[in-house]
Amino acid sequence: MATLQAHTIQALHTHRPTLLTEWVASLEASGATRNVKGEDAKQQASDFLNLLIAALQQGGSQQVGQENWAETRVFLEKLSHSRALVGQDSQQTASFIFALKGPLFALLQREYAEQPTQLAEQLWEISELLDALGMHTIRTFQKSRESVIKRQQEELLELSTPVVKLWDGVLALPMIGTLDSQRTQVVMESLLQRIVDTGSEIAIIDITGVPTVDTLVAQHLLKTVTAIRLMGADCIISGVRPQIAQTIVHLGLDLQGVVTKANLADALALALKRLGVTISKAV
Repeated sequence: MATLQAHTIQALHTHRPTLLTEWVASLEASGATRNVKGEDAKQQASDFLNLLIAALQQGGSQQVGQENWAETRVFLEKLSHSRALVGQDSQQTASFIFALKGPLFALLQREYAEQPTQLAEQLWEISELLDALGMHTIRTFQKSRESVIKRQQEELLELSTPVVKLWDGVLALPMIGTLDSQRTQVVMESLLQRIVDTGSEIAIIDITGVPTVDTLVAQHLLKTVTAIRLMGADCIISGVRPQIAQTIVHLGLDLQGVVTKANLADALALALKRLGVTISKAV
């Protein structure tokens, strides 16, 4: 099995400045440095080149999963995460590695100009190595990107389910959009926590902004209502439009004695009445 020769590794070390210059130029030309400061891109390229040469000089396996590549893997994982945060895609991130092929191939062609067989072997080995490093970069980028997307989705869910204090002892949760299992969980957690924090006795769930109510949505609502009752508070569902009322009847859904109102104003009026609060117009 062919391996990278000592002459190849020495050539990488000797011609490192030239490799770095050509590589950075290639990165900029390919758009792989988008959203990355020029100084940062050059520093990252320099650091990676140092790690690459150091790992090869240590000897041992050229399999990137081995111990001598541990620092290089960690570096690529951090780089992938940073690129995901600035909005780069997987192709741009992988290009950080693959753009190094051109300068490296040109260097090997000069070094082995009189040895075509060895040139072919070294080109193949260096290509295999960079491909493996590139794939590791892509895998870690995808994990980082998925983590970023998940966090953004959770933040959007929290923003789309604000718990509003309407009165002392009365909370309101205006729902907008489709109610699914994940969102129901966020709704319950945020609403129950606010009930604990404020000591509220009544929670109003307003579904005016919920486009449709089917069996699944009703089940999610009932779960939330049950959780609220277990906390010792009452729940009122407002925003039950005629279309939604008809749908509930046609589906044969049983809201299990849950109090419903046509709009938020009626629900608030009922909540205040239960609290013994009377509101009158100023004369």
